Amino acid sequence: MTQIEEIIQETRRTLVCVFADVDTWFEKPADLRDFRPPTNGWTINEVLEHISLTSHFLLILIDKAVTKALKNVNNLNLTQELADYHFEKEKLDEVGLYKSFEWIRPEHMDPTGQVPLVQVRETIQNQLNRCLEHLQNMPNGEGVLYKTTMTVNNLGKIDVYEYIYFLAKHAERHIAQMERNEQEFAQKQTFAQ
Repeated sequence: MTQIEEIIQETRRTLVCVFADVDTWFEKPADLRDFRPPTNGWTINEVLEHISLTSHFLLILIDKAVTKALKNVNNLNLTQELADYHFEKEKLDEVGLYKSFEWIRPEHMDPTGQVPLVQVRETIQNQLNRCLEHLQNMPNGEGVLYKTTMTVNNLGKIDVYEYIYFLAKHAERHIAQMERNEQEFAQKQTFAQ
């Protein structure tokens, strides 16, 4: 198996695992999902909506990047690009660690609480499927042929595979946030007894 095939497989595996974990949070009890941490952080429902919003905006860029990368197959030497290729896994993995660095998100990615939870869940499932389709449509490394600037964690120019991996790691970051909410909720329940 080539390096790029391993990267595509790892990205696919990460997407499937992270989004399967995210999906379990929709089944949690409503009182847990509605619990607001004492720090005035987001509820689990709001975190889930934020994941869907952020993935929505990332996928706008990813969709365009996939189209451009596939067009670049005719203009760039894929073999040469793959020979010099380095996947920024370490820096991207930091994105998945909750509070690993300061992250200022745009306001349009803040949850409103107005979207029904069932719709948020369906949106997230569709977003996962779009990412998996993109990987399927770029099986030979075509995703390295187009890069987009990512300012988060000073990533700089990242290719399509890295962008998709970033999307999964963003969701993973918020799984840790939801786990923290769950722990605080359990502590509150213990003190209330």
